[in-house]
Amino acid sequence: AASAGALISIAADSIFMRQGGSIGAATVVNQSGEVAPDKFQSFMRSTMRATAEAKGKVAVVVDGDTTYKWRRDPRIAEAMVDPSVYIEGVIDTGKVLTFTTEEAIQWGYCEGKAESGTELFEQVGLEDYTIVEFKPTIMDKTIGFLTNPMISGLLIMLIVAGLYFELQTPGVGFPLIMALIAATLYFAPLYVEGLAEHYELIIFIIGIVLIAIEVFAIPGFGVAGISGIILVVIGLTVAMIDNDIFRDVRPFSWIEVVRPLVVVSFSLFSGLVLSIVLSRKLITSPAFPGLALNSSLTQEEGYVGIDKHQKDMLGKEGIADTVLRPSGKVQIGEEIFDAVAEEGYINKGEAVMVTKDEAGQIYVMRK
Repeated sequence: AASAGALISIAADSIFMRQGGSIGAATVVNQSGEVAPDKFQSFMRSTMRATAEAKGKVAVVVDGDTTYKWRRDPRIAEAMVDPSVYIEGVIDTGKVLTFTTEEAIQWGYCEGKAESGTELFEQVGLEDYTIVEFKPTIMDKTIGFLTNPMISGLLIMLIVAGLYFELQTPGVGFPLIMALIAATLYFAPLYVEGLAEHYELIIFIIGIVLIAIEVFAIPGFGVAGISGIILVVIGLTVAMIDNDIFRDVRPFSWIEVVRPLVVVSFSLFSGLVLSIVLSRKLITSPAFPGLALNSSLTQEEGYVGIDKHQKDMLGKEGIADTVLRPSGKVQIGEEIFDAVAEEGYINKGEAVMVTKDEAGQIYVMRK
């Protein structure tokens, strides 16, 4: 039993070990195996001492005199954490204490040896017992599967692909449903495992909303879009991180932050690239002829691509029928036209003049 296993063992009423076993080495380390700062060592030292003290003292009769000694010596428990502790005949300074089975029995940290559960029960005189073994349920296995970093990465790619294809098609369809299912499968297991919290999901949703605003409401790509992408990355990344490292419950380790960030960033980028490539393949694929319009719309058949009357508006004056940000509508005479402001925004009611007509689009400027 090492590290937390040593602490759990000391807390037990009785400790039995196999021949060749060991107990100790409870120094706090991070995931990289590096020794944590003394703040955490101090907490672990006091926890080990307090746990040993909780086992109380036992009476010892020596030459007719009764004295009391610790059942489990707190200094020995502390030496399992702190290499600076010196105990004569037990451990020198500079070494973390670990007992073998025989040593643990000698110093009161083991009640006996047993090679199996049956032998242990015989030694303690227990006859009527039931052994209960932990067996993962289907739910446990499912959660373990979905929280695997590789599966989490694939779910992120499905979220990106679903949103991308949904933006390419009108209405609410299968791509959006797929993205919602993938997002649920991504966040739900992390909630159950206690990794994700409400604020992480809120950050993710706000990021999606900002990206949607950028795409549908604000021309170009600016602060809203960039902020949305950053929030989506933060929400997905932090959901994979155990929040205890932010609460100072245990040592902070950058690897716990960098690893999820790499998974999320790579998955988002890969999902976007694959979505773009796949969308082009599907459009040109004969297996999906309905995804793209292949027929020609000719003028002889009555189809007109551009209203030629707009070209007659060049140089004419009118007023902004709506706010132009920079797109909007203008009124010229009795007619309403879609228009784009060449410079900045134009408020409703301001006088404008048509400066050019390109690709069927009128451009105006403030008069």
